[in-house]
Amino acid sequence: MFRYVKGHLRPYIKQCILGPITKLLEAVLELMMPILMAMLIDNGVDTGDTAYILKIGGLMALTALIGLMSALVCQYSASVASQGFGTSLRSSMYKKINSLSARTLDTFGAATLTNRLTNDINQLQQGVAMLIRLVIRAPFICIGSIVAAMIIDVKLSAVTLIAVVLFAIVLTVIIKLLGPIYMRIQKRLDNLGRIINENLSGVRVIRAFAKSGRERGKFRKANDGWTDEAERAGRIAMLVNPATMLIINLSVTAIIWFGGIRVNVAGVTQGELIAFINYMTQVLNVLIVISNLVQLYTKAYASLNRVNEIMALPDSDKGTLDAAPDFSAPAVELEHVTFRYGDEENPELYDVSFTLNAGETLGIIGGTGAGKSTLINLIPALYTSYTGSVRVFGSEVSEYDRTKLRELISVVPQQAQLFSGTVAQNIALGDDNVKREDITQAIADASADFVYSKDGGLDAEVEREGRNYSGGQKQRLTIARAIARQPRILILDDSMSALDYATELRIRRAIRRTAKENNMSVILVTQRISTVTHADKILVLDDGRVMGIGRHEELMESCEAYRDIALSQLSQQKGGAAV
Repeated sequence: MFRYVKGHLRPYIKQCILGPITKLLEAVLELMMPILMAMLIDNGVDTGDTAYILKIGGLMALTALIGLMSALVCQYSASVASQGFGTSLRSSMYKKINSLSARTLDTFGAATLTNRLTNDINQLQQGVAMLIRLVIRAPFICIGSIVAAMIIDVKLSAVTLIAVVLFAIVLTVIIKLLGPIYMRIQKRLDNLGRIINENLSGVRVIRAFAKSGRERGKFRKANDGWTDEAERAGRIAMLVNPATMLIINLSVTAIIWFGGIRVNVAGVTQGELIAFINYMTQVLNVLIVISNLVQLYTKAYASLNRVNEIMALPDSDKGTLDAAPDFSAPAVELEHVTFRYGDEENPELYDVSFTLNAGETLGIIGGTGAGKSTLINLIPALYTSYTGSVRVFGSEVSEYDRTKLRELISVVPQQAQLFSGTVAQNIALGDDNVKREDITQAIADASADFVYSKDGGLDAEVEREGRNYSGGQKQRLTIARAIARQPRILILDDSMSALDYATELRIRRAIRRTAKENNMSVILVTQRISTVTHADKILVLDDGRVMGIGRHEELMESCEAYRDIALSQLSQQKGGAAV
């Protein structure tokens, strides 16, 4: 259960030992207080011995001071250990999430991963803090107080034992009821986060289609579902305090009642009775603390299971071997590749084969849903669960270290993604090998000269998700980012769809020149015939199957699917109706 989290506590083993020890010292000193109070009353107050009163009073003050210092040390140790543990686990889980395959990420979704990375780890962090501060102290105080009470009067201590048994029964019932509910609450919270994410990212589309009311209804339903589960948990959890207080009040009443009898019959002194009541109060106060800890650890247990579920996933983004590229081999080779996203009966790609040599340009064309983006996602090993063979420079992609493989490849996705920071930082994207002159050249090749018209030029700020740039500008910046790395393989996934034909033509010419100079292989995924006309090879996909491969002129004669696409686009350009 703790396999994936205990390693993150190991660096703080000193705090995990020192904290409970100092808290235990505080508990011992706290247990001494009622005894000192009994001595003060019986031997000092009753006899009028001022010197004895001052002596015991001073000892009590010293005990309290040492207890305070011990508590402060424990508090500091708990803070250091819990915060360090949370930071370490959060970093490890973030690394794990980034190592997961695209399929796994699609399965879980961003909302639940974010919730597990933040809320669930916060619950575990609080659990560690309470582990150091209270988990050892509370049982020790409870057991120590019961033992001390039994030393004072065994028969009267039976009241305390009965109270503890009743409280244990209450807690057992509460734990069994709350555990499953807290798991459902976290799942409801995941769903709520997903809906909020979708609504915020798609707010323009929602407003454009006047569907704000429908989305509010979806949010209300998810929010009400989460609220209902939280209220159900709250109704059960709120029974703990009334039940605890009922047990406490009944116990105090019984102690006062039977204690008075024991004073008269068994010779229990007033000081001993007060000490007994203090011990009983300590026990009952500890029971309240334990009830709160039970609720905390019930939540933490649910969070631990959710964190473990992610940490137990295989590092599917790591290669089996440290393969080295052979640049004399073809840049990309696919042999009889079949791929399914899940357990679907029909594959997304079926028996796909082609070869792209170094320095060549491959165009991939087909209708919407033909499998073009899926195909190129196999090359940088974003998806690896396929049959057949996908090789890059002579080695199977599964054998590469993922970082080394992706250093060979630059991908410009359909959705242009920019990040907060400067223009230069977005183009370099953390690659220290990208120099300023590389960025300038990449901007020129991508026809992104508009960056110089903004204040700051390359150092101009880019807002979150590139909100201060248009769709076409974002596409050109992402193309510049891909070119600046000077990759061996450049993949453009329909990444010029927002550009006019003249701008697209300039970029394609610049890419062709760069590819020739650097022996770079280029894959152009598009729905525009004009984009792939001059490619060395054109791969025609339809419903995941290869319908033809060759040059433009060859396909116009031999491939009906390609010819239909070409003729429909030519008729549109001439003003005719597309067939």
